Amino acid sequence: MLESQREAVPSNDGGELDTALAFLSFARSCVLKKVAGLSEEQLRRRLVVSDTTLLGLVQHLTDAERYWFGYTFAGDARYANVDFAMVVGPDRAAAEIIAGYRAAIAESDAHIVAAADPDARTAQPVSDSPRTLRWVLAHMTGETVRHAGHADILRELVDGATGR
Repeated sequence: MLESQREAVPSNDGGELDTALAFLSFARSCVLKKVAGLSEEQLRRRLVVSDTTLLGLVQHLTDAERYWFGYTFAGDARYANVDFAMVVGPDRAAAEIIAGYRAAIAESDAHIVAAADPDARTAQPVSDSPRTLRWVLAHMTGETVRHAGHADILRELVDGATGR
């Protein structure tokens, strides 16, 4: 099958943070690509037994960005109790959720750039001890890539669009 959404992986290799952020940004871009150009109904369409939808994945990843970079790394208490839900209420517009993801990404990137050190420690412990920014980046890249794969399959089921 022809890949209609193919994008090259990053070639950044200018340092640990540069490379890590490039790959996280690539994964985020893949998620955003999967929701681009779809209707509200298509974004909310349930195509698998679970409640996972394209819009639900974006909502979940928004919470993950805010929790891991905002709360865990930077200590912003506003994001201490996000719920990571995949079910999107009917009162929330798709455009609002996607814009929220973009805003969460920008906030996360600001925390990463401000720290400027992969050895910087989290403000909140993870499993009873602080972790490094390196660990949070690796964790969030893994989380985002995993859900980008889910989004890829859901998008193909919606309209046949494929590719990373």
